[in-house]
Amino acid sequence: MRKRTLLAAALAIGAYGALSHWLMLYAATEPWAMAAIMGPLVLGLAAAAWKRRHLPSLLLCASAVVALGAVTGLGGVDDVHRLYVLQYIAINLGLCWTFAFTLRRGSTPLITRMAERVHRDFPPPLRAYTVQLTRLWVAYFAAMSLACLVLYAWAPWAWWSLFANLLTPVAALGFFVGEHVLRYWMHPEFERVSLAQAVRAYRQVSASGASR
Repeated sequence: MRKRTLLAAALAIGAYGALSHWLMLYAATEPWAMAAIMGPLVLGLAAAAWKRRHLPSLLLCASAVVALGAVTGLGGVDDVHRLYVLQYIAINLGLCWTFAFTLRRGSTPLITRMAERVHRDFPPPLRAYTVQLTRLWVAYFAAMSLACLVLYAWAPWAWWSLFANLLTPVAALGFFVGEHVLRYWMHPEFERVSLAQAVRAYRQVSASGASR
């Protein structure tokens, strides 16, 4: 059942990326395009907030729905492309900050917290590896933000849309799976955990962070 859920999630993300890419190419200036692209994201966040009974997030999502409705009703914006770029950068820099914030002195790096939930044996080399991996994720999200700006400034809009909507989720999945495989090739002494356990640990850490 868990594999089916992950497969369904992957298919949904792929379909959403393909739809967003099509909308950005052929209906980017339509007033309703932004609502069609941003709406599922806002509703997904609202569903997660409702499940956790997190009132601030629910209020933020409600504000976003009102803002999207207002923009659509007023006929959109002059240059919607810039809003899509800002959306992409905001998401990636937000994730970058989430990982980087846990690297401050006196805090436990995010990947270390995840690993502590699934590893029974947690030797110092594994702890050091999780710290470095947290730093790599920070660099990854920063690099994706920079690539977004470079493509927007010097490449056709179709290239940017392809990068943002289709290549970005593939790159994130490749980074996640590739690191998982490479870790046990470089460090066969580490206790092995499955990808499903890693995903579950991330959800548990995210849930505990939201509750705090």
